[in-house]
Amino acid sequence: MARRERVMKMSVEQPLWRALTAYRVLTMVYAIALFISAYDEFERPSVAIAFYAVLVVWTLTTLGKVASAARCTKRFLAADLTIALAGILLTPVAATGERIASGGPTLPSIWTAGAVLAYALKGGWRWAAGASALVGVANIVQRGDITRDTLHNVLLVWVAAIAIGYVVELARASERTLARALEIEAATRERERLARDIHDSVLQVLAMVQRRGSALGGEAAELGRMAGEQEVALRTLVAGGMVPASRASEDASQGALVRAVEEPDGEQGDGPRDLRSLLARHAGSRVTLSEPGAPVLLGPVAARELAAAVSAALDNVDRHAGAGARAWILVEDEPDEVIVTVRDDGPGIPEGRLAQAEGEGRLGVALSIRGRLRDIGGTAELLSVPGQGTEVELRVPRGKADR
Repeated sequence: MARRERVMKMSVEQPLWRALTAYRVLTMVYAIALFISAYDEFERPSVAIAFYAVLVVWTLTTLGKVASAARCTKRFLAADLTIALAGILLTPVAATGERIASGGPTLPSIWTAGAVLAYALKGGWRWAAGASALVGVANIVQRGDITRDTLHNVLLVWVAAIAIGYVVELARASERTLARALEIEAATRERERLARDIHDSVLQVLAMVQRRGSALGGEAAELGRMAGEQEVALRTLVAGGMVPASRASEDASQGALVRAVEEPDGEQGDGPRDLRSLLARHAGSRVTLSEPGAPVLLGPVAARELAAAVSAALDNVDRHAGAGARAWILVEDEPDEVIVTVRDDGPGIPEGRLAQAEGEGRLGVALSIRGRLRDIGGTAELLSVPGQGTEVELRVPRGKADR
């Protein structure tokens, strides 16, 4: 059984969550140690002891909540920040006025930063800015005045939280970009593997049938010709000409955010169509298709009518250029329009022949080609030189092609 590569989910922010878990435990221990070392400076130590009891229980029982972004819920964040704010506002109740006036730390001390950092890791810099603003207000209320030290600490927490939140958003965007690149690489390797397998089996058999049929002649020659056409069509498929656009990028501000989109089946559907997939069926031993490497997305109506006009042009090649004539289809995806050129090496069209055909009621070029392009807001130009073949150039403006 052939092995297939699978892109594994990565997380560049997971180490940050592990660091936050350790930070919360260490800062809890640090806050308690500060309280013990300055026990005499507390007017009501029982209030501080009760708060630290709640803090220890809360920190240890919620370690799993800060293990990942999925587990860190909004409800937990709100409760976590509430405990930090309550500790700040309880500081004047527990500590003496001298301790507060001298700029002593609050009851939760730097544990409060862990609550703000959780907001930054979960929701980015906007969430972090809101949480740090609440902490700043609580610190000012606790101090009773806006001192230089208080303002310095508030701004430090605010700037640090926003910076970390912004870094987390960049890390997530980079993660999506890397995952998409690895996905494309895995898909490319899989297509190369399939191409090798098909080349070693089906394509070689079709090529052999074509050679033997041509050598035998008669009905076998016709079978060989059909095998040759199928070989060319299969090579086009393997090369990616009929691979539809399965993903599209959206919201560039968030980096490479990729979503899956469904290609409509058949000729109907409201979504964009890849013109390459509609034209790939024409490729064969006598028709060469040249197309861009990226999808040429058009509105469903424009794509269908443009493909039908190309089919009509190829039908004219079969009818008027002879059984041995070759044709070339060139697809150009310009920023402001889509251009499809159909060229053949037949005898060309004598001057005045098209006007004569329209007068006789044969309206293949007038209706099947020019009429279709006119209906979708495009144009069709035909250039033919006797003895040098015919060229049909079909143009559809981008604004019209979105229909």
